[in-house]
Amino acid sequence: MKYAYTILYVDNVTKTLEFYERAFGFVRKFITPERDYGELISGETTIAFASEELGNSNFKNGFQKVAKDKKPIGAELVFTTETIVEDFNNALASGATEYEPIIEKPWGQMVGYVRDNNGFLIEICTPIKSE
Repeated sequence: MKYAYTILYVDNVTKTLEFYERAFGFVRKFITPERDYGELISGETTIAFASEELGNSNFKNGFQKVAKDKKPIGAELVFTTETIVEDFNNALASGATEYEPIIEKPWGQMVGYVRDNNGFLIEICTPIKSE
């Protein structure tokens, strides 16, 4: 088995793809003609976005929508970088909202948190150095 996709359900797929392109430099891989599903090239695992309407059609029991004015859900996307301050600031300049500033963890890793244009939590961090 292989982990292939993370799909986040959002209000506007096109605006979300544009945000991730600006904020993190990802490249668009695919978007449906209906603009209700799109993917980014983000490494081995694809980050995808689907419309809330598509989510409603997939899940008979519904789902919890993310809301920018509420605490983030208990999950996060994590992006590693060697240029954390520059990339963190670029995300903020592109419309992300700071959730936690960059700090150094006891093991030497630098970590900061932002929320995307929908309210999803994103960790921006340096890679963990193996000893």
